Amino acid sequence: QVQLVESGGGLVQAGGSLRLSCAASGSTFSIYTMGWYRQAPGNQRELVASISSGGNTNYADSVKGRFAIARDNAKNTVYLQMNSLKPEDTAVYYCKALTRIRDGPTYRYWGQGTQVTVSS
Repeated sequence: QVQLVESGGGLVQAGGSLRLSCAASGSTFSIYTMGWYRQAPGNQRELVASISSGGNTNYADSVKGRFAIARDNAKNTVYLQMNSLKPEDTAVYYCKALTRIRDGPTYRYWGQGTQVTVSS
């Protein structure tokens, strides 16, 4: 029932910046844990960054100091600001939402992805 729509992907030169957005449907966005994942050809999907409902953030070592995740609960949107981009950052980036009902099931939702290409 939760729909996630990513935007902001594209082609950028190495050293440049890009901001991804993920807009979520639903009325309980503020309680979701949100994350950005990426998958490059031949690689597994990996966590890039996450942010909890309480604002706690987590980053992959490869992007620490370069990427920043943020959320705007009023807009039901999570962002990924990507700076100092490297060709190794080239991948399809996916937005994920996670929510759990107390003493109940955990629900995970995925967006369809947006392509980020960094040229050298």
